[in-house]
Amino acid sequence: MDERWNINELTDVINFFATIEKAYDKGVSRERLNDQYKKFKQVVPNKSEEKRIFREFQSNSGMQPFLAIKQLKDSEKRKIKVEVDEKNR
Repeated sequence: MDERWNINELTDVINFFATIEKAYDKGVSRERLNDQYKKFKQVVPNKSEEKRIFREFQSNSGMQPFLAIKQLKDSEKRKIKVEVDEKNR
Protein backbone atom coordinates (compact mmCIF):
# COMPACT_ATOMS: atom_id res chain seq x y z
CA MET A 1 0.00 0.00 0.00
CA ASP A 2 1.13 3.50 -0.72
CA GLU A 3 0.36 6.46 1.55
CA ARG A 4 0.13 8.68 -1.55
CA TRP A 5 -2.97 6.88 -2.82
CA ASN A 6 -6.24 8.71 -2.43
CA ILE A 7 -9.37 7.05 -1.00
CA ASN A 8 -10.64 5.96 -4.43
CA GLU A 9 -7.30 4.41 -5.37
CA LEU A 10 -7.03 2.64 -2.03
CA THR A 11 -10.58 1.33 -2.46
CA ASP A 12 -9.74 0.02 -5.95
CA VAL A 13 -6.67 -1.83 -4.65
CA ILE A 14 -8.57 -3.31 -1.69
CA ASN A 15 -11.43 -4.39 -3.97
CA PHE A 16 -8.95 -6.07 -6.31
CA PHE A 17 -7.44 -8.11 -3.48
CA ALA A 18 -10.90 -8.99 -2.16
CA THR A 19 -11.63 -10.33 -5.65
CA ILE A 20 -8.42 -12.39 -5.52
CA GLU A 21 -9.60 -13.85 -2.21
CA LYS A 22 -12.92 -14.78 -3.83
CA ALA A 23 -11.05 -16.42 -6.71
CA TYR A 24 -9.38 -18.66 -4.16
CA ASP A 25 -12.49 -19.24 -2.07
CA LYS A 26 -15.38 -19.98 -4.42
CA GLY A 27 -14.34 -18.50 -7.72
CA VAL A 28 -15.18 -15.22 -9.39
CA SER A 29 -16.53 -14.25 -12.79
CA ARG A 30 -13.93 -13.53 -15.43
CA GLU A 31 -15.61 -10.16 -16.07
CA ARG A 32 -15.39 -9.09 -12.42
CA LEU A 33 -11.74 -10.10 -12.08
CA ASN A 34 -10.88 -8.36 -15.34
CA ASP A 35 -12.67 -5.16 -14.24
CA GLN A 36 -10.98 -5.17 -10.84
CA TYR A 37 -7.56 -5.85 -12.36
CA LYS A 38 -7.97 -2.95 -14.80
CA LYS A 39 -8.79 -0.61 -11.90
CA PHE A 40 -5.81 -1.96 -9.95
CA LYS A 41 -3.54 -1.33 -12.96
CA GLN A 42 -4.74 2.28 -13.15
CA VAL A 43 -3.46 2.74 -9.61
CA VAL A 44 -0.35 0.54 -10.03
CA PRO A 45 0.70 0.75 -13.71
CA ASN A 46 4.35 -0.16 -13.04
CA LYS A 47 5.02 -3.91 -13.41
CA SER A 48 7.79 -4.00 -10.79
CA GLU A 49 5.55 -2.22 -8.28
CA GLU A 50 2.75 -4.68 -9.10
CA LYS A 51 5.10 -7.59 -8.39
CA ARG A 52 6.19 -6.04 -5.10
CA ILE A 53 2.58 -5.54 -3.98
CA PHE A 54 1.65 -9.08 -5.10
CA ARG A 55 4.56 -10.50 -3.05
CA GLU A 56 3.48 -8.48 -0.02
CA PHE A 57 -0.11 -9.75 -0.38
CA GLN A 58 1.13 -13.32 -0.79
CA SER A 59 3.34 -13.01 2.28
CA ASN A 60 0.37 -11.83 4.36
CA SER A 61 -2.35 -14.09 2.93
CA GLY A 62 -0.66 -17.10 1.35
CA MET A 63 -2.55 -16.34 -1.87
CA GLN A 64 -0.78 -15.61 -5.16
CA PRO A 65 -2.61 -12.96 -7.21
CA PHE A 66 -0.42 -13.92 -10.18
CA LEU A 67 -2.16 -17.31 -10.44
CA ALA A 68 -5.59 -15.71 -10.82
CA ILE A 69 -4.32 -13.16 -13.35
CA LYS A 70 -2.51 -15.88 -15.31
CA GLN A 71 -5.75 -17.86 -15.49
CA LEU A 72 -7.58 -14.73 -16.60
CA LYS A 73 -5.11 -14.18 -19.45
CA ASP A 74 -4.57 -17.82 -20.49
CA SER A 75 -8.07 -19.22 -20.23
CA GLU A 76 -11.44 -18.48 -21.74
CA LYS A 77 -13.32 -19.84 -18.71
CA ARG A 78 -16.20 -17.70 -17.52
CA LYS A 79 -15.33 -18.37 -13.89
CA ILE A 80 -11.84 -18.00 -12.45
CA LYS A 81 -11.10 -20.33 -9.54
CA VAL A 82 -7.58 -20.76 -8.22
CA GLU A 83 -7.00 -24.35 -7.18
CA VAL A 84 -4.46 -24.67 -4.39
CA ASP A 85 -1.94 -27.46 -4.66
CA GLU A 86 1.55 -28.00 -3.29
CA LYS A 87 3.34 -26.30 -6.20
CA ASN A 88 1.22 -23.14 -5.77
CA ARG A 89 2.20 -22.61 -2.14
